[in-house]
Amino acid sequence: MEEKMMEDGEVSVPEDSVPVLRNAPVSEEAAAPESRFSFCPSGWFSHGSRCFTLINTPMNWYSAEEHCNGLGGHLASATNPGEYSFLQQMTKLTGQSNAWLGGFILQGRWLWIDRQGFYYTNWYAQSSSSSCPCVHLRTSYGWGNNYCTSAYHFICSKNPFSC
Repeated sequence: MEEKMMEDGEVSVPEDSVPVLRNAPVSEEAAAPESRFSFCPSGWFSHGSRCFTLINTPMNWYSAEEHCNGLGGHLASATNPGEYSFLQQMTKLTGQSNAWLGGFILQGRWLWIDRQGFYYTNWYAQSSSSSCPCVHLRTSYGWGNNYCTSAYHFICSKNPFSC
């Protein structure tokens, strides 16, 4: 994947990672990259039914979530292995090895801030959840948890069809 950096600190993913509509006519012309499109805003990448963007400005977990809220989304959740791999690739494109995700612990239970179900887990190393209640992506292996006051780059996600 080629890296393209946006002026506002967001990462651009090559257009070949943007899916083609399922019912689109199949022809040489329709299969050309120029005919592909996404419902995601500029600087956001479509994966599954959501849009994602990586913010290249390190912030603590709380400030990162506020920033994502201002963009109409939340810190990203990783709900399956394919989605986590996609988020890892986004993070690698910036040369980073960690990025905040929207996972946190509340009353002894891990949750996603965007209300996705926390059914898929991919822990590499889990620190004490009482002192490290926020989840971060690792580009090498799985995710970890850390102090929410640590500063990382972060990934926001949103539904392209929400108002």
